Amino acid sequence: MAKAESIKATRGGIRFDRNELAGAFGDIGTDLPLIVGVILAANLDSASALILFGAMQILTALRYRIPMPVQPLKAVAALVIAQKIGGDVLFGGGLAIGALMLLLTVTGLIDLLARVVPRAVVRGIQFGLGLQLATLALKDYVKGDGARGYVLAAIVFVLIVLLIGNRRYPAALFVIVLGLAYALIFKLNGATLIQGIGFRLPHVYRPHMQDVISGFILLALPQIPLSLGNSVLATRQISEDLFPEKRLTVRGISFTYSLMNLINPFFGGIPTCHGSGGMMGHYAFGGRTGGSVIYYGILYLILGLFFSGSFTQVVQVFPLPILGVLLAVEGLRIMLLVRDTADKRAEFSIAVLVGLIAASLPYGYLVGMLVGTALYYLARNRPFSQGV
Repeated sequence: MAKAESIKATRGGIRFDRNELAGAFGDIGTDLPLIVGVILAANLDSASALILFGAMQILTALRYRIPMPVQPLKAVAALVIAQKIGGDVLFGGGLAIGALMLLLTVTGLIDLLARVVPRAVVRGIQFGLGLQLATLALKDYVKGDGARGYVLAAIVFVLIVLLIGNRRYPAALFVIVLGLAYALIFKLNGATLIQGIGFRLPHVYRPHMQDVISGFILLALPQIPLSLGNSVLATRQISEDLFPEKRLTVRGISFTYSLMNLINPFFGGIPTCHGSGGMMGHYAFGGRTGGSVIYYGILYLILGLFFSGSFTQVVQVFPLPILGVLLAVEGLRIMLLVRDTADKRAEFSIAVLVGLIAASLPYGYLVGMLVGTALYYLARNRPFSQGV
C-alpha cells in the first residue's frame, strides 16, 4: 500500500512524492539566476524561454527516468550577460552547439574521448565545478539582500543541516515555504503580479546562417570544452555513482544534449545541457527518479504559460540568499566526490589540480582536461604511479 504522502505514480520507475518535490528545487540556485540574466540581457521573450526550458526538463525526465537535469549552458549564459549578446546570435549559437555535439555523437568521437580521459580528470572537472558554484553562491547570492539576506541565509543553512537527507521532512520544502513568506513580506508587488497574468505560447523563430556563424565563434567555441567535461563525461560518471543500474553512455547523454539544442532555437529557448552538479542537486535534496525533474519542469511551464507577463515580479519568489545556500550545498556535495581518489596519491593530486585549473583559468575546463590527462598517462610510467 502506498504511503499517504505519496501520489500514486510509479509507472516506469517515476515517482511523485514529497521527496521528489523537494528534490525539484535542488538545482534552482544554479538555473534561475542564469535564466533571468540571459532573458534580460538578450531581450528574449520570457514566455518562450521559460516554456522551452520546462519542456526540456519533462522530456529528459521521461527519457532517463532518473533526476537527469537540464540546465542553461553556463559559458553561453556568462558571455551573453557580460557582452549583451542579442537573441538572434544566442539562438544561432545554440544551433551550432547542437550540430557540433550531434557530429561528435554520430561519428563516435565522444566515445573515444570518454575512453581517453581518465576518471581522475573527470573527478577534477567535478571538483572545479563545485568550487565555482560554492564561490559564486558566497560571493554574489548570499549578500544579495544585505543584513536581512545574511539572516535569511543563516536560517536556511541551519534548516538544511538539520534536515538534509531526511525523507520524512525534506529540507527543500521548508526552505521554499520560507522563501515564499519572505518574498510576500519584502519583495512582491501584488498588483503588478496580478496585472501580468495571462496565457502565452512560445514564438517561432528562424535562425539565419550569419547568426549561426556568429554564434559558433562567440558562444560555441567557449562552451564546447565545458560541455564535454561536465555535461557529458562528468554527468555519465555521477550517474554511474548514484544510479549504477542505469548504465548510461556518453553517446546517449551527448545525443539528448544535441537534440535539445537543435530544438530550442526554433522556439525561442535558451541553449541547454545536462550537468553533474544539477544531478547532485536533485539527489541531495531528495530526488531519486525523473519525478523531481518533471516537477521542476512543470514549475517553468506554469511560469511561462501564465506568469511571464509579470516575469520580474515572479522571480522574486526565490530570494537570492536562499538560492545562494542551495547552490553552495550543491557545490559542496559535488566537490566531495573527489574523495574516491584520496587513497591514490597521484590520482588525487591530478584531480585537485584539474579542479583548480578548471575553476580559475579562461577555458579552464579544456586546459584542465588536457593537462590532467597528459599528467595521468605520464604518471603511469613513473615509480610513484604505483599508487595510481
